[in-house]
Amino acid sequence: MISTPDFLASLNTSQRSAVEHFCGPLLVVAGAGSGKTRALTYRIFHLINHHKVHPENILAVTFTNKAAREMKERIERLFSQKIAFEKYQKPLDALTSQEQTALRSKVYRTVIKPLWIGTFHSLFSRILRYDINKYQDEQGRTWQRNFSIFDESDTQSLVKNITTKQLNLDDKKFNPKSVRYAISNAKNLGLSPQDYAQENSNYRGRVIADVYEEYQNQLAANNALDFDDLILVPVRLFQQNDTVLGYWHQQFRHILVDEYQDTNRIQYDLVRLLATNGEPKSEQWNWEQRSVFVVGDADQSIYSFRMADYTILLGFQEDFGDNLPDTETQTMVKLEENYRSRENILQAANYLIENNTHRIDKVLRPTRGSGEQIYCYRGSDEQAEARFVVEQIVALTTENPELNWGSFAILYRTNAQSRNFEEVLLQANISYLIVGGQKFYDRKEIKDALAYLRVIANPADTVSLLRIINTPRRGIGRTTIDQLMQAATELNVPLWEILSDETSVNAIASRASKAIHQLAKMIQEYQLASQDQGAAAILDGIMEASGYLDNLRTQGTDEADNRVSNVLELYNAMTQFEEENEDTSLQAFLASASLASDLDNLEEGTGRVSLMTLHSAKGLEFPIVFMVGMEQGLFPNARAIQDPLSLEEERRLCYVGITRAQEQLFLTYTQERRLWGYREPAVPSQFLAELPEELISTNVRKARKTRKTKGSGTPSEEIVWQVGDQAVHQVFGLGQVTHVLGSGKKTNLAIQFDIGRKIINPRVTDLIKMD
Repeated sequence: MISTPDFLASLNTSQRSAVEHFCGPLLVVAGAGSGKTRALTYRIFHLINHHKVHPENILAVTFTNKAAREMKERIERLFSQKIAFEKYQKPLDALTSQEQTALRSKVYRTVIKPLWIGTFHSLFSRILRYDINKYQDEQGRTWQRNFSIFDESDTQSLVKNITTKQLNLDDKKFNPKSVRYAISNAKNLGLSPQDYAQENSNYRGRVIADVYEEYQNQLAANNALDFDDLILVPVRLFQQNDTVLGYWHQQFRHILVDEYQDTNRIQYDLVRLLATNGEPKSEQWNWEQRSVFVVGDADQSIYSFRMADYTILLGFQEDFGDNLPDTETQTMVKLEENYRSRENILQAANYLIENNTHRIDKVLRPTRGSGEQIYCYRGSDEQAEARFVVEQIVALTTENPELNWGSFAILYRTNAQSRNFEEVLLQANISYLIVGGQKFYDRKEIKDALAYLRVIANPADTVSLLRIINTPRRGIGRTTIDQLMQAATELNVPLWEILSDETSVNAIASRASKAIHQLAKMIQEYQLASQDQGAAAILDGIMEASGYLDNLRTQGTDEADNRVSNVLELYNAMTQFEEENEDTSLQAFLASASLASDLDNLEEGTGRVSLMTLHSAKGLEFPIVFMVGMEQGLFPNARAIQDPLSLEEERRLCYVGITRAQEQLFLTYTQERRLWGYREPAVPSQFLAELPEELISTNVRKARKTRKTKGSGTPSEEIVWQVGDQAVHQVFGLGQVTHVLGSGKKTNLAIQFDIGRKIINPRVTDLIKMD
């Protein structure tokens, strides 16, 4: 008889320590490639298997839907393996396919289905489906459980309409995109329109607060929320309703949060409220049969532009933990063994990130061989850079049959850098994928189809109703629509209330009334059908009944045929959703579609070279990585060079890029680059100078710079720098020190040159101090 194995035996010491932690707070500092998903997965398995925690009492927050699916799959396999040994005394793979299916089905029903695993947005939108009717905001606005979730294009349209049409603002002074961004930031900081006006009391602030106020009015009128509301509204609901908070606090006894360094203040508030039941003082917190377990790495915090705040992770020990030194603490574990990258790559990453001051000290430790040296290529210009990268891809796939196009990623700082690489890849007949291009759910035909479904699920959604009212064309003109909207506005009712009333339509629409009646009747029929039919059946019916697909088919163009194919692919997505989820309702699918991300659908190794920004690369890994455009002003970008905190984030971004590489890393820069139509000389990125030269080979014949500061004829001695000192840089010329940042081995200098102020690391730069 084969005994049931120790499932934790495969974990290293640190991973096992994290997994076996039971009650109370724990911060897991997880370096890149250190097996953090493994630790999270095994922890959930251990809580249920060893501590007998019921799955519905576990809330696990992931950064992407893809990560949530992966975690569920791993947990399902662990439990299936366990039951296989207990019931059959065999490993899972030794069972027949029928036995495996039966085991997995049982595990899904008893373990996976009750677990709450997903992103902040997906999990808390689910909670709002239960309790949003108990909430009202500071102005008394309310929402119902069948609320719509407006995506970014919906919200942009709403803000544009308010700024340019309702308030007649100058769109140059009040660009709708920047106003929308300001509103989003306000919500991520937990600010109401009134709060925003108080904190921004100048004219611009007051105007944006007015737009924000009207924006909230229109969201409520449409019974809709935006993405930011999916976090802000639960916080406000919990703060104003002790009963609701108490219910969910009691349910979620073990809270796990992945990528904790990427949380913002409102997400932190959610975690704290649920974990502590809103009790303000730590001595009032009860950790009996309860835990909060967060996993993250401040060195990989790269989303400050989304209001992510890495100091939340840095403050965990003070907020929740014992606040003891790293060597003594019982509330922090470090995962430092890296299972992804070769030793040379890890050493480079470690050297680089040590230049940052705002971090928790850790070192990535290799578990694999040293690998190839990092190669740093200097091209004459951006075309030469692109040709070099593509030549390397061709050569490496020729020399290594195990590689395909999907083994390569080209990472850049800005999307605009992709064009040269795309052109050369096309010339070489190499398939590639632009990550972060137009999302499936952003395509016109998909948004049209979803608008029909959203009106069926939530007829108060006027934005979606206006999208479909004459799509396809059914003879309802702009004037008629404006008259219908005017009546709805004056009566302060949703547009649907006017459209669904035959008498009102006859009075207002005259010649278009027949078409409106037909539309309203069709919507009402499918509202009734949605009560007992799944989402896919509703889509199939409404696309035919509305004439939408027939309209596309009669156009007879390739573009129209592609649009039909995309609608059919939406039907496939719905069918798959119904197979994977117990709740197959229209509302459930629409919630899932609203929260979909293009990164959720990216499959590594799909046979195409991946081109993406460094931000998009977070969470991914590739055998071979090219980090291109490694130049001052480009990476790090020009704004960051002037700001030490921003420079640290750029360095973290570089660290993330380096640690995406498994086998080999290439770094490229140019001697000159076309910027704004003109060719400008390029300066190598200061990050290149922060990497150890012994790990890097290059095509540059000139010897690499020494790592010591030079001065006064004694190149090896350490120089003490003070404000007012003059220094000569081989590129920037003569400058004067204006600030000494940091201390000891982490000292940087802010130096004013003729071309502007630069932040310089004196330990790795060829910098001469003048006497």
